[in-house]
Amino acid sequence: MAVLLLALLLCAESSIAQDVLTPSMDIIAELEKIKPMDERIQKLEEVLTKVLSENEALKTLVQESQNKLDTVQKENEAKKIAFSAGLLASGTGKTGPVDAMKILEYKKVFSNVGSAYDSNTGIFTAPIKGVYYFRFYAHCHGGITMAVSLLKNGETQCSVFAWKPSSNGNGSNGVVLTLEIGDQIYTQLWKNTWVYDDPASYTSFSGFLIFPL
Repeated sequence: MAVLLLALLLCAESSIAQDVLTPSMDIIAELEKIKPMDERIQKLEEVLTKVLSENEALKTLVQESQNKLDTVQKENEAKKIAFSAGLLASGTGKTGPVDAMKILEYKKVFSNVGSAYDSNTGIFTAPIKGVYYFRFYAHCHGGITMAVSLLKNGETQCSVFAWKPSSNGNGSNGVVLTLEIGDQIYTQLWKNTWVYDDPASYTSFSGFLIFPL
């Protein structure tokens, strides 16, 4: 801005200097022009200062808006939580019987939005506080007892059970739970029971966030 003002002043002085060399010049009148010119330069400086100030304010507003947008996008991403998985990643077979309660590890992951389900452990860990829905299915063959429970932090919430059905046995259950950050949800196979699975994924586990709190 200083360079611009200096250039304007030099132009003005150059014009006056040229006129001094002209015999017909009215020196008094030309001197009177200097004061209004100074006022115009001062006014121009004020306008430029105002423009620069408004430009900085606009930059700040744009940055604040971008920061808010980034925050909203991150919050929206955090609210996208859902998973679904079958027990066996491939092949056909039964799991059990076991000598003690066993956490079922569902290896065939269909979806895991938010990465809250761990297929290595079979455990879903709540990433945010909210209301969630979980559902699980279990299957067994005739003559085999099947029992599976869904647990929250080690406490049973609901179960399915089939005692040695004459043909295939199936069970499903679901529950809506309010979870805090870090709460863990998983299913366990009961002692001395079996479940069966194949590529049709008869035994599965799913859940999703209904809404955050």
